[in-house]
Amino acid sequence: MNNQQQKWLYLILLSLVWGSSFILMKKALIGLTPIQLGALRILIAGLFLLMIGTKSLKEIKKRHYKYILTTALLGTFLPVFLFAYAVQGIDSSITSILNSLTPFNTFIVGALAFGFTFKKQQLFGIVIGLIGTVLLILKGADLNPDQNYWFSILVVIASVGYAFNVNIVKKHLHDISALSIVAGNFLLLVIPAFIVLLFTDFFGTFEYSETKLTALGYITILAIFGTGVAKIFYNKMVHLASPIFASSVTYLIPIVAVFWGILDNEKLSYIQFIAGAIILFGVYLVNKKK
Repeated sequence: MNNQQQKWLYLILLSLVWGSSFILMKKALIGLTPIQLGALRILIAGLFLLMIGTKSLKEIKKRHYKYILTTALLGTFLPVFLFAYAVQGIDSSITSILNSLTPFNTFIVGALAFGFTFKKQQLFGIVIGLIGTVLLILKGADLNPDQNYWFSILVVIASVGYAFNVNIVKKHLHDISALSIVAGNFLLLVIPAFIVLLFTDFFGTFEYSETKLTALGYITILAIFGTGVAKIFYNKMVHLASPIFASSVTYLIPIVAVFWGILDNEKLSYIQFIAGAIILFGVYLVNKKK
């Protein structure tokens, strides 16, 4: 399988995995608080990744660690908590749609802070994708007037963190493997996450009820696949493709998330489906070579 085929395979797999992560967060929040969800997600994913990736830590040199720490904070630590609170305030499908701002922020951050150059066509594709995103958000607000859309700000902040993350990986961590980057990230995050979990009094108040155990099941699936495995795939894709291509996964995630939202009785309209098609067209333009 050549590089072109590999990057598209990673894009599809990540769309399916991360598109499903929002409904998993929603279900886990039935038995956990947002801060417990975030801390457990990092802890479980961290233990899994360190089990399979300890040997890969040898690849990381001293000069890499400041970038490993930055990507750990901006690409993992802050977003998991921000998304947990966002999903608590607005529908999971709408949260995933707001996450589509990531390619736009990647474009801006890459051009202003990292000196990456992009084609006009890519900017046009991003604008098309954003139009679809705005349509989805506005219609979602009409259908769900009882939800607090101030929580959407948390998703925007997380998307900026993702934008810095992908550009840093592309520019400063391109010479080490994807597994090394992710294992290094979680090596630095497991202790802070455990301390956060301690302050929530999770261990003192946890009850072995069906609700709590089911929530733990959801967060375990989310942590291993939605965080651990997906992070490895994502960094591999960043190594193979441009930052814009890698971040365009956030255009496809809402398609999967909306599907799960429908199954969970979240309100969606035909206009939102049209907006989804517009988003896909934007992805096509961003990645079209000519």
